[in-house]
Amino acid sequence: MADQATRAENAALPALRWAEPPEGPVLVLLDQTRLPHEEVELVCTDVHALVAAIRSLAVRGAPLLGLAGAYGVALAAGRGYDVEEAAELLSQARPTAVNLSYGVRRALEAHRKAEPGQAAAAALAEARALHAEDAVASRAMAEHGSRLLGELVPGGGFRLLTHCNTGALVSGGEGTALGVVLAVHRAGGLRRLWVDETRPLLQGARLTAYEAARAGMPYTLLSDNAAGSLFTGGEVDAVLVGADRIAADGSTANKVGTYPLAVLARYHHVPFVVVAPTTTVDLDTPDGASIEVEQRAGSEVTDLAPSPLGTQAYNPAFDVTPPELITAIVTENGVVSPVTAETLAAVCR
Repeated sequence: MADQATRAENAALPALRWAEPPEGPVLVLLDQTRLPHEEVELVCTDVHALVAAIRSLAVRGAPLLGLAGAYGVALAAGRGYDVEEAAELLSQARPTAVNLSYGVRRALEAHRKAEPGQAAAAALAEARALHAEDAVASRAMAEHGSRLLGELVPGGGFRLLTHCNTGALVSGGEGTALGVVLAVHRAGGLRRLWVDETRPLLQGARLTAYEAARAGMPYTLLSDNAAGSLFTGGEVDAVLVGADRIAADGSTANKVGTYPLAVLARYHHVPFVVVAPTTTVDLDTPDGASIEVEQRAGSEVTDLAPSPLGTQAYNPAFDVTPPELITAIVTENGVVSPVTAETLAAVCR
């Protein structure tokens, strides 16, 4: 089951937290489908509730899905459920984001290797370790990314364009691409953050704008199809996006609408930078064509844009950007540029 609690205070809620009330352990999620107007928590007491939250996008973003997967295994173990079955359900909840199965696998392996009577504690310890590692990775990516921007765009005063949501709402720390923007902002170097709406579920309008406003960033929201006008007018110094899976050749799956930005950036000679931890790199997926792209319900499109009854909608959750359109990939271990199978594998060692 999943209970709901509404936040009254002004402080931001964590995207995910573990709690242990007297009735048993729970995983508490900030329901991102209710943002920006309501901060409501979902209290998941079982894996079925967590899977439902993942599929509904109440919890989302590649690194955070990895944490949800790991804590989900710990939740099943702590509640006395079938851990192997829970791991399978979690791994299949969303197919494109590789971090989800990675987090599940780490906690499951810890559970399997533990001494009798210590398995639940071992799974939880591994989930917490992954949580801490992701926070460290966020800080490192922010440092690498802000330094890279200084090299790519001398002079500062950055005007940065982003797509979807990549801040603290997707991470155990301060995020991936938006974490870099935040570091630039704190250093006084952010002139303007351009925020794509990110249709059809408006993660940019609802979530990135929410995070930018809380941080006091100078930001402007635009419809996805207005980005070309910004490039034409010379208003974009760099594009920063996250990733849900990076194939071995550097092909990158991210929220649908990312690939057109990469094409625009290349045409207008604007750096296009992907920011993602090495846990998002899947060296077992050889290239972009091998990435399974999640197809979501057409109603997500038709509900946003009222259309005739019975209208069919094409609604891929992601698209894939080939490595030749990517200026650099920023990871916690350093910057990959140029983006090739060799340079990517080197940073993942």
